[in-house]
Amino acid sequence: QVQLVESGGGLVQTGGSLTLSCTASERLYSSYILGWFRQPPGKDREFVAAVRQGTGGTTYADSVKGRFTISRDRSENQAYLQMNSLKPEDTAVYYCAGGGTWPPQSSWGQGTQVTVSS
Repeated sequence: QVQLVESGGGLVQTGGSLTLSCTASERLYSSYILGWFRQPPGKDREFVAAVRQGTGGTTYADSVKGRFTISRDRSENQAYLQMNSLKPEDTAVYYCAGGGTWPPQSSWGQGTQVTVSS
């Protein structure tokens, strides 16, 4: 089982930026998908973005398109989520997740808190 560890959360003002990192415990095969999900306070967990290791193909939730960018560094077994133009509604615990099929939910990180102040 792949172990995933997130880092990079924190407190930021509206309009600010943060970058989250996800590090996998082993080299990921080409068809593996790394993704980010988030759980806002009092709400269900929701999909944010995902990237395929081999092709680099990406998928985004409509709510973050144009503001968030997901990328990966295969040599470092890492994925990143660059978050720009942050809004208070982006406040949530962000989880890195991975798997070989869609949706990528075979492995989960412990989560990292992102708080956007208004």
